[in-house]
Amino acid sequence: MLSLSHPHPHPASTTAARHHHHRRRWDAPASTHGSRPRRRFARLTTSAVILGPDGRPIGGGPRDHKLPFTPPPTAPPDQLYQPFHPPPSPLPDKFRTLDLTQRLAVLRDRLGLWYEYAPLISALSKEGFTPSSLEEATGISGVEQNRLVVASQVRDSLVSEGFPDELLPYFDSYGGPELLYELRFLNARQRSDAARHSIDYRLEPKGVRELARSMKDFPRRRGDDGWEAFTRDTPGDCLAFARFRQSREAIDVEDCIAELERALQVVETEAARARVELEMERARKKAAGEEVDDAAEGDPAARPAVPVVRLMYGEVAEATTVLLLPVVRETDGVEALALAPRRTKTDVDLGLVEVDKGWTRWAVVPGWGPVAEVAGEAVVIELADGRTLPWRSAEEERVLVVANRGRREVVEDGIYVVDRQGRLVVEKGRILAEQGVGEAAAEVLIVVRPPKDEDDMISDDEWD
Repeated sequence: MLSLSHPHPHPASTTAARHHHHRRRWDAPASTHGSRPRRRFARLTTSAVILGPDGRPIGGGPRDHKLPFTPPPTAPPDQLYQPFHPPPSPLPDKFRTLDLTQRLAVLRDRLGLWYEYAPLISALSKEGFTPSSLEEATGISGVEQNRLVVASQVRDSLVSEGFPDELLPYFDSYGGPELLYELRFLNARQRSDAARHSIDYRLEPKGVRELARSMKDFPRRRGDDGWEAFTRDTPGDCLAFARFRQSREAIDVEDCIAELERALQVVETEAARARVELEMERARKKAAGEEVDDAAEGDPAARPAVPVVRLMYGEVAEATTVLLLPVVRETDGVEALALAPRRTKTDVDLGLVEVDKGWTRWAVVPGWGPVAEVAGEAVVIELADGRTLPWRSAEEERVLVVANRGRREVVEDGIYVVDRQGRLVVEKGRILAEQGVGEAAAEVLIVVRPPKDEDDMISDDEWD
């Protein structure tokens, strides 16, 4: 039986040690300044000894005792520590032996194809070059540096996706970076499909941008009228649906027909073509003054009678003209709507706008034609919930209602802003006419919905 005990020292040595201990602890000389004597504490150590059945220590003594050694578990070979290995160089083999002066010369003189020397920009940036310093050394602006780097990454993703080798030289020319740069927000599969479509239709950068945006925007349009007739995996159908949607938002019938004709130029599937042709027939009947049967497309109460536009990210920044309009909350009431400032003077050359009073909330929207025509009387009403709009297809989201205060007379086919118990609401002219309301606060021109994130966001392994 094992037991733990302290070793038994000799009694005489114990007495001497105790006397020595008390002398060291209490017999210190007093301080010469009259303070309390300093206490010195001796260090006492205690050791445990394991005794055997015969009462004798095991291991020879307190200091000789050692616990048995247990080796640590061995880690699998694949989990052993691996030293750091730097990532492979992004430079092509023919540029790795060049010194700094030679690399700068390659960029300055554009030696080789653009996607060959584009990796030099990233390598020099890691070595401490800034876009401005690199521009001074090579003459390549910061915007073009970014375009070259991003376009080369897009091209690499096309190669990884198995893009045909015979089609890649189409982007080798100097305009290749501008085309591939517009595909940066698409995943690898979409980039390949969009690149094929761009080659087939000989698109310019502006056309590629429109194509890429339509492909990215198509999934989140689920539920829009006509969406189910178009195919998501076909670039032509995505672009055709974008133009089909723009035709339904057009105010002028001629603009509607023009957008539908553009949609017919790119549509690919038969179902989508049939849907566009049906809309074209309806638009031509309207242009000829013939009566159109809206019931054939569903319940008219489920569709808005005014254009409803969902903004896209960056749309305002890239618009050729923008409008600065005063904003009124729905809870401010009709008095605030009437007091909102009106435009008195505009300097188109310098972009100056003069209004008749100060205001705290403003909205910047693209310069849509119907709104620009009445910009002096236009005002924006902010609604906290889009479901208050008088049609069933509205969603739960904040919306902006652009209205014209210059037109207040109620007609049955119009949409108007009225005051209901101190709140601004949107109502159909037919309902107001039935209630005997002949004048509203303003006539609705357009409803603006906020940008919406992609339903199938690009995953990390697809992003370059």
